[in-house]
Amino acid sequence: MRTLRENLLLFFSLLAFSPLLALSSGPPYSCDPSDYSTQTYAFCKTTLPIEQRVQDLVSRLTIDEKISQLGDDSPAVPRLGVPAFKWWTEALHGMAYGGKGSIHWSFSGIFKATSFPQVIVTAASFNPQLWYKIGEAISTEARGIYNNGQLEGLTLWGPNVNLFRDPRWGRGQETPGEDPLHISKYATMYVRGLQGDSFEGGQAKALKTSACCKHFTAYDLEKWGSASRYSFNAVVTAQDLEDTFQPPFKSCVQDGHASCLMCPFNRVNGVAPCGDYNFLTKIAKQQWGLDGYIASDCDAVGVMTGMYAGTPENASAVALKAGMDVDCGTHLQKYSSSALGKNMITEADIDRALRNLFAIRMRLGLFDGNPLQQEKYGSIGKDQVCAKEHQDLALQAALEGIVLLKNADNILPLSKAKVSSLAVIGPNANNASILIGNYQGPPCVSITPLDALRNYVSDIKYVAGCSNTACNSGIAINQAAQLASSLDYVVLFMGLSLDQEREDFDRSDLLLPGSQQDLITSVAKVAKNPVILVLLCGGPVDVSFAKTNPKIGAILWAGYPGQAGGPAIAQVLFGEYNPGGKLPMTWYPQDYTTQVPMTNMNMRADGGTKYPGRTYRFYQGETVFPFGYGLSYSNYSHEFVSTAKTTLKLQGLKTSLASKLYEINQIRSKECQNLNFKTTVKVTNHGSVEGRKPVLLFLRWPNATNGRPRKQLIDFTSVHLKAGETTQVGFAVNACEHLSRATKEGKRVIDTGSHFLMVEENEIEITVA
Repeated sequence: MRTLRENLLLFFSLLAFSPLLALSSGPPYSCDPSDYSTQTYAFCKTTLPIEQRVQDLVSRLTIDEKISQLGDDSPAVPRLGVPAFKWWTEALHGMAYGGKGSIHWSFSGIFKATSFPQVIVTAASFNPQLWYKIGEAISTEARGIYNNGQLEGLTLWGPNVNLFRDPRWGRGQETPGEDPLHISKYATMYVRGLQGDSFEGGQAKALKTSACCKHFTAYDLEKWGSASRYSFNAVVTAQDLEDTFQPPFKSCVQDGHASCLMCPFNRVNGVAPCGDYNFLTKIAKQQWGLDGYIASDCDAVGVMTGMYAGTPENASAVALKAGMDVDCGTHLQKYSSSALGKNMITEADIDRALRNLFAIRMRLGLFDGNPLQQEKYGSIGKDQVCAKEHQDLALQAALEGIVLLKNADNILPLSKAKVSSLAVIGPNANNASILIGNYQGPPCVSITPLDALRNYVSDIKYVAGCSNTACNSGIAINQAAQLASSLDYVVLFMGLSLDQEREDFDRSDLLLPGSQQDLITSVAKVAKNPVILVLLCGGPVDVSFAKTNPKIGAILWAGYPGQAGGPAIAQVLFGEYNPGGKLPMTWYPQDYTTQVPMTNMNMRADGGTKYPGRTYRFYQGETVFPFGYGLSYSNYSHEFVSTAKTTLKLQGLKTSLASKLYEINQIRSKECQNLNFKTTVKVTNHGSVEGRKPVLLFLRWPNATNGRPRKQLIDFTSVHLKAGETTQVGFAVNACEHLSRATKEGKRVIDTGSHFLMVEENEIEITVA
C-alpha cells in the first residue's frame, strides 16, 4: 500500500499534469529542477546524451505505460513527472484548427495567428528564402502559443509534399505543385524554418518545433468515383517511384533533416505504407537516415485491419514491425497489449518506437525543466503571435505568389487616376474565408478583395452574381451585366472554394462551377472596357474561353492567398506591385478528365493506349497554361554567358554498348564531384518598372524516348531587378543528380551524348562522353 506521503504526491502530480491546469498555468514540461524526486532520474540530466536519457526513461516505464504512449494523445505518467503530450498539431500555412495538440483558442489569451497563403500560392513564388522565413515565423508563433499555455504539443504535422499528380485532386492546394525538385526545395526550406535550423542547414539536433513531411508515399487521391483513399491501391512503377514520388521525402529527410514522416491510408503496390518495412525502415530510416519518428495518418492503422491485416492485433503488429512509431488514433493503445500476449510483437518493438518518440520530446527541450526559463526559446511570448513582421511576410508571400496569366493590350495595371468607377462582381469578391484555404486557423486580420479595392476607387459597386462558388442559386446575371455596363471598369472574382476542393473530396471536372462561365461572358459582353478576371482556386481550371475572349483583357490567378490576399490582389491590379509568380502546376483542358482516370498512377505517356501522361515532364497534349508560366508588367531577357564545362568525361567507366549510359551507383562519389560545373545566366529587365523574376533552369534530352522526361527542372532562383537593370545568376550543376534519369527498373543513369540546359528561350548543349 502507498503511504500517506505517496498518496499526496500522486494527488498533486495528477493535478500538476491535468490538461486544464497545465493550459492555465503555462506550458507542460518534465524534470522541474525544484522537484527533488526528479533529480535522481538520469533522463532529467541535460549533460547526458539524449540516447542515454531516453533509454533511462523507457526502462522505468511499465508495459502498460509504454503501450499508452503509442497514440497521438499520450497520457501523463505522474509517478515519473512526465506530462501528457499531444502529437497531432496542424501548421500547414499557419497555426491551425484541428489536431488534439492544436491551439486552445481563447479570447482571454491567443485567439488568432498569422495565416499565410496556401502552399500552392507560396510555391508559385519560386523563392526558397520566402519558404524558409514562413516556416521560421510559424514555428515562432507555435512557441509563443505553447509558452502561453495554449498548446499541448510542438510536433507540427506539415508540410504536405505529395506531388500534385492529377489536377482534380482536392488536396493539391496543400502541396507545392507537380515538380519533384521544386517540391523538394520547398520541403527542405520549410522544414529548416520550422525546426529552427539555419537557411543553409546545419542539422541542429535541438528543435524549435518538429516538422513532419506527409504523406509518405504516392498519396494523391481522396474520393473519385468508387475509389477512396481508405482502400485505393496505388500501382506505381519503380521508375515513377524513383524520379517522381520519392524525391521530395528523401529531400525532407536528407536535406531538411525533418524529424518525422507520416504514412498514409492507401496502399502502394498492394501494401499499406504504414505497414511496409521496406518503405519505413529500409528506405526512410536506414537508407535516408531519418533521425526522428514515423506517424500514421489518423486511423490509418485501423484502416489496415479491414484492408488486409485481418485482425486488429495483426494491424498493430504489422505497423510496429514495419517501423511506425506513433498512431494518430487509439488503435495501438487498444490492441498492442493483446498483440504482445499473442507473441505477434515483442516489448523490444514497443521500446524501439518509444525511444524515437521520447527523443523528439527531449530535442524539443521538454525534459529540460521549465521551457519559459530556457535560453533559446523561453522568451518567445504571445506578442510574437500576429507580430507585424509576420503579417508583412504574409503580404509579401501573397504578392510573390500571384500569377498574371493574361494581359491583353497591357490593360493592367489599372491607374487610380483614370479609373473613376469600378464594378466588382463575383461570389469570391466579398468572402474573406475563401482566401484562406484548408488546414487553416483564425487569421490575424480579414480583408476581402472588395474592401481592399475600396482604398483605390471611391465609386465602387458590388454584385455577387450568384450566392456562392457553386453558382447554382441566387443567380443574378442580368443584374451583374447591368452594373458592368454602367461603370468604367469591371473586376470579376470567380473560381473555387472548399466546397469544390478539399480533403476527402476530389473534383470530377476542371470547369468553373455552375453558371460562373455564363456570368463572366455575359458581363464581359456589355462592359465598356475589357474585364479583368481574378481566379481564387487551389487546383487549375479550364478557362480557355476567357483566354481567347478579347473582351476579357486580363486573368490573374491568386490561389488561396491567405489573410493578406485582398490587399495583395489590389496592389497588383493597381500597379503597386509587379507580379512575378509562375504556375507550379500544369493547367489542363477539360477533356483531360475524360481521357485520364485519377486511379491511373502512371506518369509516362503511353501511345499504345493514347494515355497522354501527367505533368509538364511527361504530358503529351495541349495545355491551357503550362507549368512555369507567368507574365509580368516588365519584359525580361535571358542569356547564357558562361559555362565552366560543356563536355563531361567519365574516365575509366564502362557503358553498355547497347544502351550507352552510365549507372550512377557505379560512379564513385569523388568522380561525381569532378563532373560538377557552374553555368551563369544574364537576366535583364527591359521594362519601365522594377520586378521580381524567378529564373528556372531546365534540362532536356534530344528525345523523350525510354521514359525520359520531355524536360525537367534542375534548379531555380529568384532575383529582384530595377527597371533597366541587368544581373548574372549562377547555377551549380550536379551532373550525377541533375543530368541523370530513372530507368524502368528504378536505377539512376546518365546517358552519353547531348544534354541541353534551358532558361526560357535560351539553351546550351552539354555533352557526356
